[in-house]
Amino acid sequence: MIPLLSAAQLREADRRTIAEEPIASVDLMERAAAACTEQLMVRFPPDVPFVVLAGLGNNGGDGLAIARRLSAQGRMARVIVIAHRPTGSPDFLQQRERTRAAGVPIEELSEGQGLPELAGNEVVIDALFGTGLDRPLTGWTALIVRSLNARPNPIVAIDLPSGLLADGEGDPAGAIVRARMTLTFQAPKLAFVLPGNERYVGDWTVLPIGLSPDYLASVKATFLLTEPVDAARLLPPRPRSGHKGTFGHAWLLAGGRGKMGAAILSARACLRSGPGLISVHVPGGHEVLMHAAVPEAILSSDTDGDHLQQLPTFERANAIGIGPGLGTAEGTARMLKLLIQQAPVPPVLDADALNILAVNRTWLAFLPKGSILTPHPKELDRLTEASHSGHERLMRARELAVRFGVVVVLKGEHTAVCTPAGQVHINDTGNPGMAKGGSGDALTGIITGLRAQGVPPVEAAILGVHAHGSAGDIAAAERGMDGMTVSDLIERLPEAWLRLRALV
Repeated sequence: MIPLLSAAQLREADRRTIAEEPIASVDLMERAAAACTEQLMVRFPPDVPFVVLAGLGNNGGDGLAIARRLSAQGRMARVIVIAHRPTGSPDFLQQRERTRAAGVPIEELSEGQGLPELAGNEVVIDALFGTGLDRPLTGWTALIVRSLNARPNPIVAIDLPSGLLADGEGDPAGAIVRARMTLTFQAPKLAFVLPGNERYVGDWTVLPIGLSPDYLASVKATFLLTEPVDAARLLPPRPRSGHKGTFGHAWLLAGGRGKMGAAILSARACLRSGPGLISVHVPGGHEVLMHAAVPEAILSSDTDGDHLQQLPTFERANAIGIGPGLGTAEGTARMLKLLIQQAPVPPVLDADALNILAVNRTWLAFLPKGSILTPHPKELDRLTEASHSGHERLMRARELAVRFGVVVVLKGEHTAVCTPAGQVHINDTGNPGMAKGGSGDALTGIITGLRAQGVPPVEAAILGVHAHGSAGDIAAAERGMDGMTVSDLIERLPEAWLRLRALV
């Protein structure tokens, strides 16, 4: 797991490194600048000129050191200093003297001056503000950023696009640099994975700069980025002596008149995720459809032909998933309440099961510990309160998980698995081709299938989300994001599991 460190944690990592090595702050800055320079020289042709926009803080000092190092390597580089306060930080001032002494051109803009013309082929290095920024940009600096964004020049942000908050997200109405790429130091920031921030961050790369290993090993990060090997380690064993009983019995309560496709997709995804048996409880009269679409499934029929109204008689239920295509009829709500009260195992709740909970919020307190809720953003808003930003919504999901002892899977661009212990695992697989009806139904089936095999709730959610996105990525590579379907994703699940198995 890659920790997403906060701005405060990164400042402490800097402080500890300076004290423990020991190393001067300005020399640590040189280390960071050297890493950035190496990346820039690899990524851009030798004849491309660079212009560094430098603020007066340490991010500006990074930019000055980068310009000097690029020049020393024979690259064309110049600096425009944005003098947004009376004086610079000590490290900035020292770097400015070093850069001047090296013969690098430095132009300084005073407040009110506009951004000068840039050559059409110049690459802009954004070193205005780094992780120290704790409020949106306003006034003259905001005008400078908006003027920069209006230019066609590619922008490389150093550590963090200026105007973006490391621990939050950007205000779309605010002034935030729109970088083509971001070169960040030591650890990714939470801002990189929040909804909508891709437009500012672009492609990001983490550059190790040797910050205190003791501190980094001891830090307790709230937010963690899941790597493929992390997911692979969560795979349930497949013993050679195993039989269908070994791998568990998954139950799905899904479907309603006009929405049987949701039940079918969920069941197919469940089957592709390794359980030994799967039973699907569906409205009466839909048995032939389900038998034809999912012949491996055992069927349980409700007495009602339109909506599920009654709980089935669970026979050895190792996992229960409920919600896809369910509807919110009164009888269905009563059935859900009874399930919450009598479930033999903590259920996986999705879609209409969540919508029923949203109008019966007192039921949340009675959910079995370890239940898994898989809301998309609007479903979470209905379960909690309306959020005004992706960051606020993520915090509400985390609070919900901690308060009720459940796992909350907040679906989205970077799906987040919020645990009862307060940690948040961010997923980095998946693509916009998955943004189609039925994708969430497939995820419910995957997680339910993993739970049936004995994978604990948190681990099943992390692994299921990763595999779901990975299968989507495989489908997108083969079929294209425009034309791929959820069925394509489900058919690629075996390849996703094979890739994970190859890592362990």
